[in-house]
Amino acid sequence: MSEFNYCSSLVKYQRIKTREVNIGGVPLGSSQPIRIQSMTTTDTMNTIDTINQSIRMIKAGSEYVRITAPSINEAKNLKNIKDGLNQKGFTTPLIADIHFTPNAAEIAAQIVPKVRINPGNYADKKKFKKFEITDKEYNNELDRVYNKFSPLVKICKENGTVMRIGTNHGSLSDRIMNRYGDTPLGMVESALEFIRMCEDHAFYDIVLSMKSSNPIIMVNAYRLLVNKMSLENMMYPLHLGVTEAGDGDEGRIKSSLGIGTLLEDGIGDTIRVSLTEEPEHELPVAKQIINRYKNKETCDTINIEYPSNINPYKYNKRITRNVENFGGDNVPRVILDISYLQTIDLKLLSSIGYQYLSKIDKWIISDIAPDYVHIGSIKNNCNFPPSLKTICDYNIWNESDENVFPELDVDQYVDFKIDILKFLYIKSSDQLNDFILNKIKNDLKLVIILDTIDINGIGDQRNIFFKLNTENIDTPVIISRYYKKHNYKSIMINSSVDFGSLLVDGMGDGILISSNDCKEVDKINSLSFNILQAARTRVTKTEFISCPSCGRTQFDLQETTAKVREKTSHLKGLKIAVMGCIVNGPGEMADADYGYVGTGKDKVSLYKKHDLIKKNIDSKNSINELIKIIRKNNDWVDPQ
Repeated sequence: MSEFNYCSSLVKYQRIKTREVNIGGVPLGSSQPIRIQSMTTTDTMNTIDTINQSIRMIKAGSEYVRITAPSINEAKNLKNIKDGLNQKGFTTPLIADIHFTPNAAEIAAQIVPKVRINPGNYADKKKFKKFEITDKEYNNELDRVYNKFSPLVKICKENGTVMRIGTNHGSLSDRIMNRYGDTPLGMVESALEFIRMCEDHAFYDIVLSMKSSNPIIMVNAYRLLVNKMSLENMMYPLHLGVTEAGDGDEGRIKSSLGIGTLLEDGIGDTIRVSLTEEPEHELPVAKQIINRYKNKETCDTINIEYPSNINPYKYNKRITRNVENFGGDNVPRVILDISYLQTIDLKLLSSIGYQYLSKIDKWIISDIAPDYVHIGSIKNNCNFPPSLKTICDYNIWNESDENVFPELDVDQYVDFKIDILKFLYIKSSDQLNDFILNKIKNDLKLVIILDTIDINGIGDQRNIFFKLNTENIDTPVIISRYYKKHNYKSIMINSSVDFGSLLVDGMGDGILISSNDCKEVDKINSLSFNILQAARTRVTKTEFISCPSCGRTQFDLQETTAKVREKTSHLKGLKIAVMGCIVNGPGEMADADYGYVGTGKDKVSLYKKHDLIKKNIDSKNSINELIKIIRKNNDWVDPQ
């Protein structure tokens, strides 16, 4: 067994039992269902708009409605919003979102049943300054924060108000940053400090979150938090979310990957999918994610040997040998399944990134063109580009075909003697007897395609990875999943969890998504690359970190994000943050290379990482100014 304790089982879904808290009559934690929620994007002072949007969210399935309250006026207006909703027959609990303003939080805590504070912003210092801090200075800072924070704790206790201590990766205080660094441990310690202050007042109605735009950091932080809480006998309920996930498929994939990975661990009592879209669009995605876990605890437990060298709090890629372009230092490969198609032609190839220019007899290959295609048993009469390799069933394989390699089942593999690149299809650990394991170990030209038929597919595949680890087998592994009776939207959510849960733990040298029901080959191809990008294992395009709009935003965040994306989406490998306000500004975009931050009505500030480059410029010319900064730092390339 690993020395780390962060979940009940690595191979069986078993939700961690946390403390139950009552939020306005809708309890959270313990054996309660996983709750879903969202946040309004309207101006909180616009009572009618906020009420109407809240109703749309509630009808879409939101069990809690979060509303920003950045100042005293917004906090006071929560009563008007609450009363207006009640008059229309809606009693869904409201949550006040507080960042910098203690007196706003103290007012809100007397009106709504839950307040959310960010320990890095609330009564704390964050100026991105580096300094040495002694234990005495550290404790003095804690005393200062304690005195500012205590009034809110007392008000919450007196009014039966729940508090979410919501730590964000990018808004850790200078005190935390200089003691623990910009790390999951720093995020956890930031929350624990505030928990201890609450417990000092005998206040326990607490919910916790560890949010980041980087799913790996987010996953590691939550796992570490659970471990720390278990050691201190404090199991508070957990709110899950990938912050600044963005919009469209990318936002849904990143959110599903991060949230789903933790739910697979049994971690999480409520979730929010944060999209740069209208909030009611978040709820269907959240429903899809949690629907995976209804009745899942009834699944059989998988017998497993736990490797002793697993560290779930830090990303470590499984060490594998180099086989052709798999494993070793290679990025994970994308294998596109086209075995269910009736025809393979140039139109198909063009849709997946291989465009043939007949006039010059040349192939143009995009950054998201698959490395291999899986054709199964179909005959291919189309000329493929030299860089596109093919995997086919053994029964149609011809040794003389260049760039075509066989897929073997276990029985075929036993008798196969040719020393070439080959793929062994495995779907159960029962197939891996001692003889097969020894043959795999000594086969330098083998790549495993790892599928599963188990209802608990992630646990089943993880078990096989652990078995290979235990046997010191460094053969590259392609993770494969087949989705029957799924449309594209369903495949997108499920595959993000199924593949992402393994990728964030360093498992997998390639991915293969299969479905006879989804004919949108180009979308499946893009999905594969998007999953790898979300897991930070293969970067093929610009990554946009964009906060979901809220009442603090003073420009059209969705429109602006689309404009920034239009001008910069060709900058492969860059991370660009588009933030609606200074609250979610330089701190929250800690993971970005460049930042575009709203600072007032039609005013924007531009950043290079944490460095402010241009302040309060007119938003009309802001994107051009952003491009100038990127050019100046030699990160710009002209689009082709």
